[in-house]
Amino acid sequence: MIFPDRYAAIDIGSNGMRLLIAKVIEKEGVTSVQKLSLVRVPIRLGEDVFTNGFITDEKREKFIKTIKAYKLLMDIYEVKDFRAVATSAMREATNGNEIAQIIKKETDIDISLIDGKMEADLIFSTIHTQNISKSDSYLFIDVGGGSTEITIFNKGKRVESKSFKIGTVRLLQDKVDESNWEELDKWLDNVINSDKDFIAIGTGGNINRYFKLSGNLHLKPLKTDFMETIYDDLKSLSTEKRAEKYRLRYDRADVIVPAGKIYLTILKKCGIKEVLVPKIGLSDGIVYYLYKRDNS
Repeated sequence: MIFPDRYAAIDIGSNGMRLLIAKVIEKEGVTSVQKLSLVRVPIRLGEDVFTNGFITDEKREKFIKTIKAYKLLMDIYEVKDFRAVATSAMREATNGNEIAQIIKKETDIDISLIDGKMEADLIFSTIHTQNISKSDSYLFIDVGGGSTEITIFNKGKRVESKSFKIGTVRLLQDKVDESNWEELDKWLDNVINSDKDFIAIGTGGNINRYFKLSGNLHLKPLKTDFMETIYDDLKSLSTEKRAEKYRLRYDRADVIVPAGKIYLTILKKCGIKEVLVPKIGLSDGIVYYLYKRDNS
């Protein structure tokens, strides 16, 4: 039996580092990214970078060890190709390039620093695998540890995009200024005055957790009011109580509240009453990109 090629994506975020090993299946006109292995290590690079401007020695060592472990897993799975990308924290770290060079030397893995626009494009590239129409206009919201990307897609193409230095880890570190919120508010004013009816799409680990807590079925929208109810309860609890009540990992239990604040601020500002939460992310987009590049 001939098995489909396997691809891998390494996503180095401000809150955690993920390795996705997957294959892409195309059958009867339907494309899907099928996960074979998904590993997440909560190395919170943003904790260092957003406070001190650099990655500390302790986290640098954990970072390098994690990449080495991911390299071994990719070897075991015999992946055909892979790509490693880093977002906000790695971009802003004064020693980010130095660490990337060490990793290249020790593992032969190149790390690409991508901006918010590239991140949104990669994620949205897999949207048709979720049976979501490309003919509509979408307000695409991706909340990470270091930044929030909001992108307008019309008929499957990006027409406008903006990255804001408002992220879950930044909020926990009290590193988001009022000017950042004002910038977001002003930009949204221009968006909602454009006479378009947008369908909201939310991506990221935190909104996926809100969706799961809502008990909704896949591809059913998450109601903004219901999300706010969950958010209010989470906010009233300590991190320990949130983890206990909602069965959350500790590194999820603290960031899920600032994430809720960001999503709800955007949704309520735009008067959007529900949001689609497809099971896609940056790693899926990278895998799909590699597959399409090999088969174009």
